[in-house]
Amino acid sequence: MEYLIERYARKAGKKIKQVHGRTLELFRSYHWPGNIRELQNVVERAVILGDGPTFAVDESWLQTNPLRTSDRYGGLMRPNAEEERKIIESALAESRGRVAGPTGAAAKLRIPRSTLESKIRTLGILKHQFKDA
Repeated sequence: MEYLIERYARKAGKKIKQVHGRTLELFRSYHWPGNIRELQNVVERAVILGDGPTFAVDESWLQTNPLRTSDRYGGLMRPNAEEERKIIESALAESRGRVAGPTGAAAKLRIPRSTLESKIRTLGILKHQFKDA
C-alpha cells in the first residue's frame, strides 16, 4: 500500500506524509476480491481525489460485506435483461445519472464503470434522463 501511495502521489505531484488510521483498518479488514488491481485502483483514486498530506479513502469504496449480484437474485441465478435494466435504472436514479465516482451508479452496483457503461449502451438506457430525477 505504501509503495502504491508513493507511486501515485509522485505521479500526481502530491506529497502524502501519513495514512489515516481508519483507512489502514479498512485496508487490513477488506477481502480484496479484485486482488492487486483493485488495491491499485483504490489507492490511485484516493490519491487523485484527496487533498492534503493524509491518505484516506471513503469507507463506501471498501464495504466489508458487499451485496453480491448473485445474492440479490437468490443464489446463482442471473438477472434477465429487464431485471438488469431496472437495477441499473434504480442506481442511476439514486446517483442522479452519474455513472462514475464514489457516489456514482457503478460504485452503488459494485461493478467497474466501463462495465456499467457497456451495459447501459447494450440495454439502450438513456442515463441523461436521470440527472433531474
